[in-house]
Amino acid sequence: MGFSTWSTEIETAVPAPRLFKAAVMDWHNLGPKIASDKIVSAAPAEGDGGIGSTRQFNFAPGMPFSYVKERLDFIDVEKFEVKSSLVEGGGIGTHVESASSDTAFVPKDGGCVVKVVGSYKPVPGANAEEEAERVKASFVGIIKTAEAYLLANPDAYN
Repeated sequence: MGFSTWSTEIETAVPAPRLFKAAVMDWHNLGPKIASDKIVSAAPAEGDGGIGSTRQFNFAPGMPFSYVKERLDFIDVEKFEVKSSLVEGGGIGTHVESASSDTAFVPKDGGCVVKVVGSYKPVPGANAEEEAERVKASFVGIIKTAEAYLLANPDAYN
């Protein structure tokens, strides 16, 4: 069985530089503060936050996973693009053998469109499509939560 993909686009009213900083570069700090019902804690696991660094997000009870650890494979802060891979948690071994995402924040009309493409290799016999829908929903949730915070706090992440 080969790789499968999913994608989504999320329109926001927040400019790409601010949203990228908040929802990608500093999400391990911001997420637990503004989405504590979902993210209990988060922290860099290894590295300085650059390419090759990993960070772990620990989730509240009732969430699909107790935690995920992701590796930053590519970051372009000028073009607001990031690629990351799941290295631990988040269904590895039960639903997927591997998973990654490519996220780009494309400026549009004073805000931006967040384009996400996820790629995963399902574990044989697992219902990975259902898993992909949950992951897609969580990406939308992250972006919309960060957008709401930034709209309510116009001086944050400028």
